[in-house]
Amino acid sequence: MTDEDLLLLKRIVATPGVLGGKPRIDGTRVGVSHVLEALAAGDSPDAIVDSLPWVTHEDIKAALLYAAHSAENSAVQAAE
Repeated sequence: MTDEDLLLLKRIVATPGVLGGKPRIDGTRVGVSHVLEALAAGDSPDAIVDSLPWVTHEDIKAALLYAAHSAENSAVQAAE
């Protein structure tokens, strides 16, 4: 994992009592799942930023990186 990856991942937090403790973009109530669902529905990163102006392109990258690492960790745990 690169230093840039680590910086991006710091943008994702999970706080009990905020969004039910689900991972979200720091400083917002925008969940990682919301960003991923929007991308999966065909929304472009520009469209997401336009509709959620407090979300940046870097936040979107962070959400994708978080999801990738979560999927990787889930696969490793399932194999054990």
